[in-house]
Amino acid sequence: MMREEERIAEAELLLEAYRTRRPIEPLVKRHPDMTLDDAYAIQSIQTERRVAEGAVIRGHKVGLTSHAMQRQIGVSTPDYGVLMEDMFYLESRDIPTGQFLQPRVEPEIAFVLARPLRGPGVTIADAVRAVDVVLPSLEIIDSRIADWKIGYFDTVADNASSGGLVLGSTVRRLHELDLRGMGCVLRKNGHVVGTGAGGAVLGSPLNALVWLANTLGEHGVELQEGAVVLPGSITQSVPVESGDTITVAFAGLGTLTAHFA
Repeated sequence: MMREEERIAEAELLLEAYRTRRPIEPLVKRHPDMTLDDAYAIQSIQTERRVAEGAVIRGHKVGLTSHAMQRQIGVSTPDYGVLMEDMFYLESRDIPTGQFLQPRVEPEIAFVLARPLRGPGVTIADAVRAVDVVLPSLEIIDSRIADWKIGYFDTVADNASSGGLVLGSTVRRLHELDLRGMGCVLRKNGHVVGTGAGGAVLGSPLNALVWLANTLGEHGVELQEGAVVLPGSITQSVPVESGDTITVAFAGLGTLTAHFA
């Protein structure tokens, strides 16, 4: 386990990588004895620092929800990160690619909560009652770790490799959708680059919401009314660069387009 001053130093390195757009080496190279508690503590230090500087928390994301990604990282559980107000981009408007280091995109089924959710003990029924609306979304993941050479602790410390997100304007209620069977097609510059269904996300995106509420609850954190939750990607992530146009179509939930300028 790391000392507190070591946690603070690593948080400072990651914050500096945000500011300079220069990635750093994996944290575990400097701290081979690093634990999951260390990683989430480093994430929290950054969150607290940003909130102190005026940032506003608007929700949370769940990562590593597919079996393929879990096998790649070598874990059997998801992770979570924080969504700040300045991470939200408008649909069909130019996204400044230079804001990111090495961006990739993932299609996700986004939830907006009508009431708070606080674990532990949250059930599927609780989650269903808490969801206000469902929106199509595109998460922009990014890494402050050079060349995406991340392990589980690296991505947790780096706010679950968060970058930004785009929410679509099609609004649906849960009872109108088959979340598990919902198909998705991801296109980059008109070419299909990914397909999948909602069941790829822990069997159902609702399972990811339950996991998040209960995991945050163990740390004394509550999902607030109005919070946006990204439950995890339906397809593999796709790299993007300036000039790319990404379109995602969800069966029954509509489409959204993002242009990287």
